[in-house]
Amino acid sequence: MATQPRTGLTYQDLQAFPEDNLRREIIDGELIVTAAPATRHQRVVAKLVIRLGTYAEAYGGEVLPAPYDVYFSETNVVEPDVIFIRSDHLDRVEKRFIRSAPDLVIEVSSPSTRRLELIRKRELYERFGVPDYWFVDLDAERIEVYSLEEGRFGPATLFVRSQTLGTAQAPGLTLDIDDLLGPPED
Repeated sequence: MATQPRTGLTYQDLQAFPEDNLRREIIDGELIVTAAPATRHQRVVAKLVIRLGTYAEAYGGEVLPAPYDVYFSETNVVEPDVIFIRSDHLDRVEKRFIRSAPDLVIEVSSPSTRRLELIRKRELYERFGVPDYWFVDLDAERIEVYSLEEGRFGPATLFVRSQTLGTAQAPGLTLDIDDLLGPPED
């Protein structure tokens, strides 16, 4: 479950917290802390990293899983589950974080972070110009894809089991939704 808000924080404050396996992010200066995710969540993240990593090795770019900071501004630093950076944007990758928008941000749902990811983070990604945002909804067994058009995310395009998914940010990449989601949980 996410913690109560602490406001006015910056990236420097974020760096002062101990290494304790909690995910700490700041959105508009508000501290957001979440616990470690569940097994199915991590399996989906691992598959995404493997598939995108294989693509990056063949065609260029880089894929990075959490914990890795995306630094949008001093008061907006988040750790998406997976990010992909095209080869022509690798100059954004710095020693401790990526500065500016990754080309693709992927969040995998957890019960305690659903509202955060579907509302606050989606709005943040839109505001800072993330071209593609994927929300992997494990409860609904689908992937919601938000693509930036004229500075705004349009309505989500939904991908469900038996479909494949690609992105203009990684031309030629095709992901099987059944493979990514794995077996449904009871």
